[in-house]
Amino acid sequence: MKYLYFIFTLLVIIIHIYIVYLEMVLWTTKKGIKAFGLKSKEFAEQTKVMAANQGLYNGFLAAGLFWSLIISNTEVTLFFLTCVLIAGFYGSYSTKKIRIFYIQSVPAILGILTIVLM
Repeated sequence: MKYLYFIFTLLVIIIHIYIVYLEMVLWTTKKGIKAFGLKSKEFAEQTKVMAANQGLYNGFLAAGLFWSLIISNTEVTLFFLTCVLIAGFYGSYSTKKIRIFYIQSVPAILGILTIVLM
């Protein structure tokens, strides 16, 4: 189980690093616009500062999870995975996009379960 929690946590870290890249670098590109279902390039330009701020927060989640693995503290890992889980629930609910739940919350749930079942 210990290796599974580590693997699921790494998966969540990688997902969030990619989200950071999408929100902070690719937001106004075709790939960013498509990934987030934005209505236009103009809208992406108008919201790029907000998106970069979101990206920064996702980066903090990834950094916290990475730090928790370095210090081998499953309580800290559990805290950050729970933050990701809640963010995924809220993102899915507020945008009406179930895909967010699957991308963010499901890997976090799997990580949480592996910690709880250890």
